[in-house]
Amino acid sequence: MRIETLFLDAGGVLVFPNWTRVSETLGRHGVAVSADALQAAEPRAKFDIDQGIRDGNTTDAQRAWLYMELVLENAGIALDARTAAALEELRAYHAEHNLWEFVPADVVPALQRLSTLGLKLVVVSNANGVLHRAFDRLGLTQYFDCICDSCIEGVEKPDPRFFQIALDRSGSAAGSTMHVGDLYYVDVVGARASGLRAMLIDPFDLYKEYDADRVRTLDALVSRLGS
Repeated sequence: MRIETLFLDAGGVLVFPNWTRVSETLGRHGVAVSADALQAAEPRAKFDIDQGIRDGNTTDAQRAWLYMELVLENAGIALDARTAAALEELRAYHAEHNLWEFVPADVVPALQRLSTLGLKLVVVSNANGVLHRAFDRLGLTQYFDCICDSCIEGVEKPDPRFFQIALDRSGSAAGSTMHVGDLYYVDVVGARASGLRAMLIDPFDLYKEYDADRVRTLDALVSRLGS
């Protein structure tokens, strides 16, 4: 069946942590690490978090800061009182503004191209309750029919109830909807359990052994859907 609605995860697909802000915050607390080093350390940390989702029962809020600790450790930073203080400052910023505030240059052109394909675009994201405000601030809201934030809805991926909320709110049918995310055990498993097709954004081929349709970039996704 032709895809008519595209569900898009926010973090890891449309927006990414502001590693410059993270680096500067750590620096104020006496921890020197560059934004580039943090960004380079991030993919493996996120992959390891995904494996924990398969085996555990954590919430998105709990995973977010474990993820940050793993990024620091992968970047060669020992966790101590200084890093704890910096992460607490970043947690406060995230609660108010959303730290996932970096929009890569290819995102808006990809969204514009997806819109020209006649697709209904919907954000379906495990978030912290301020995603709508963050997307307004970043100029992204205009591209979406609706934005579904798990904190506001009271249920999160991979729970099929969250996907059903997004289907109902957008007036979409599961059979003609594809969900695009960056975590196998959250996005692919959740979408499939909800009767949706799933696509994984996997820029570093970390999931090449997994049973999942994958693309490296949003641009590659647009090209596939438009072919």
